[in-house]
Amino acid sequence: MSEDILVDCCSGHGPGYKTPMDAYLNGKREEIVYLPCIYRNTPHDKKPDYLATVDVDPNSPSYSKVIHRLPMPYVGDELHHTGWNACSSCFNDPSKSRSKLIMPSLKSDRVYVIDTSSEPRSPKIYHIVEPREVHRVTGLSTPHTSHCLANGKIMISCLGDPNGNARGGFILIDGEDFHVVGNWEKTAASFGYDFWYQPKHNVMISTEFSVPKAFLPGFDPADVAKGLYGRSLNVWDWTNRTLSQRIDLGPDGMTPLEIRFLHDPKATEGFVGCALSSTIFRFFRTEEGTWDAEKVIAVPPKKVEGWALADMPGLITDILISLDDRFLYFSNWLHGDIRQYDVADRRHPKLVGQVWLGGSCCKDSTVRVQQDEELQEQPDPLFFNGKRVEGGPQMIQLSLDGKRLYVSTSIYSAWDKQFYPDLVKKGSVMMQIDVNTDTGGLKLNRNFLVDFGLEPEGAALAHEIRYPGGDCSSDIWLDE
Repeated sequence: MSEDILVDCCSGHGPGYKTPMDAYLNGKREEIVYLPCIYRNTPHDKKPDYLATVDVDPNSPSYSKVIHRLPMPYVGDELHHTGWNACSSCFNDPSKSRSKLIMPSLKSDRVYVIDTSSEPRSPKIYHIVEPREVHRVTGLSTPHTSHCLANGKIMISCLGDPNGNARGGFILIDGEDFHVVGNWEKTAASFGYDFWYQPKHNVMISTEFSVPKAFLPGFDPADVAKGLYGRSLNVWDWTNRTLSQRIDLGPDGMTPLEIRFLHDPKATEGFVGCALSSTIFRFFRTEEGTWDAEKVIAVPPKKVEGWALADMPGLITDILISLDDRFLYFSNWLHGDIRQYDVADRRHPKLVGQVWLGGSCCKDSTVRVQQDEELQEQPDPLFFNGKRVEGGPQMIQLSLDGKRLYVSTSIYSAWDKQFYPDLVKKGSVMMQIDVNTDTGGLKLNRNFLVDFGLEPEGAALAHEIRYPGGDCSSDIWLDE
């Protein structure tokens, strides 16, 4: 493997690629990926979480194997999402390099800075931002999404304050010595979760999940009625760092989670997945210069018996847009399927691919589906080389050329334990889906499976998938 491609895919400039289409057409094939692995709320919860390095090169003798594990120095962090110290937003700055993986901890509030450039296959801890620094400087907690900025700083969205109350704010971290600079926002939002910025249009849009002290222990449906889960998009003035607009998505837009602008920096629209309502909204800039949103996809709930509720939502937990802005992908963690939509017509997405990978309503479960608007019968459970896949498809990551979709099955340890008890006992898996990029279509690759139930220290819960050279959900482009 050529290690230089893992830091700055090309030479003579900053990290990443000049345009999304350059990455799509000329990007290097992924050879390794990084995944945070969690032990909190599992039978092995006395062990620290760790960062796994997985070989995804089909020509390698260690293909589909964990080739390195980097344990954290503390127990109970709940590693979750990751980002980079620099990405394609810094392409025009040759002084920047994609050399550090930024890894916030959802429960402990620590932020780990991981050196991935010295030995990409064996990353090391470079720096730790301790919770007391985060709390003291920003008054924020529960860090979630990390994005690098073109000015060299790192921004991390947060969901609450140190007491577990809801507070949607953003931590700024220096990209050189990694001290906490302060808050990005001048006034916090009611809720926080994910965000995507686009300085070309002087805008950032963030989403809303829940009050930390409500969701961290597990999911209580009564909390939704109490207003402890969000349903709005927060529109920020990028230059002034102020909240300029709040778009209430209504009951059809409960808990908007992952948000993605189209990759084309000229575009003034994108999509957001709403988990509890199992809908996809298109957001867009209006002729008046404000922002609005409309529902464009709805996954109907299933009428069931033998489950926590009478209606089982799909629970859309992750979404992606291919780098050519043609296809939208999302996962239904409870129903158990991944879907591919052609979004050439942004207002009327067309379903062109679907694959079933487990879920809560398989034929061998205790759940009985009484009414289903989409399926004639309950899906079969997924067995892979004799192993039953527990849980449902959750985090997804698409190759730069759009031909391979990777998926993991853990959402968050407390929710895993609540909805899929066998998942926390037997561990999650990582799978690969082959993608038809001509007409659409998804097919499980039976030659690839990473079974985190077989880890040396016990079954683990693997979460978000990240490529060393950048990917569809970490890189933001500023130039045409």
